[in-house]
Amino acid sequence: MEVNPYLSAAERGILGRAVVGIAGAGGLGSNCAMHLVRSGVRRLVIADFDRVTESNLNRQFFFADQIGCRKVEALGRNLRRIVPELELELHDSAVTAENAAGRFGRCDIVVEAFDSSAAKQMLIRTMLACGKTVVAASGLGGWGKSNGLRLRRMAGGRLYLAGDFESGVETGAARPFSPRVGIAAAMEANTVIALLLGEEP
Repeated sequence: MEVNPYLSAAERGILGRAVVGIAGAGGLGSNCAMHLVRSGVRRLVIADFDRVTESNLNRQFFFADQIGCRKVEALGRNLRRIVPELELELHDSAVTAENAAGRFGRCDIVVEAFDSSAAKQMLIRTMLACGKTVVAASGLGGWGKSNGLRLRRMAGGRLYLAGDFESGVETGAARPFSPRVGIAAAMEANTVIALLLGEEP
C-alpha cells in the first residue's frame, strides 16, 4: 500500500528501506512516527515503557479507547491503520545507557523523543558514541511563538536539535500542548526525511 503518491520511485525506495529508531512514544515520538509513516518510512524501531493515560490525549497520537494500553502496542496499531504492512520492532521497556546501542544498532537515524532532560542527554551521548545520526528536540512547552521553534545543526552534522531550547516541559513551568509539541515532532520527522533523501534539513 502506498499512501504517498508524491514520491518518485527512487525516493520511495530510499524511505522504504531506511530504518528509523524512535526513543519514546509520547507527544514527540508518537506524532513523529505518524509523520514518518505518512511520508514513506516503512521500518521503525520504537521503545517506550509507559501506558496511555487520559492526560496524554491532549498531544499524543492515541485515542480514548486506548487508555491503559501499553504505548508501543497502541502506537503500533495506530500506525498500521495508516499502512498495514509496516515493519515495526516494538520495545515495551525503558531505554537506558546499557541497552540503547543494542536496541537502535540497526537504525540509520535515531529520533530522541523523551521528556526528561537527563534521558535526552543520555540517548544523544550514547548514540553519537555509536556513530549514529540523532534528531532531538528541546524547548517545546506552552503555546504561541511558533516562529521561535527552529532547527540547530550540531556535532558536525550528526546531531539536529529542534525547539526553542528554553520552554521545557519537565519542570511544569511550560505546560505541554498539542500545537507546539506537534510542530516539534513534525520538525523532527521533516529533518529525518531530508537526511534520508540526502538533503540538508
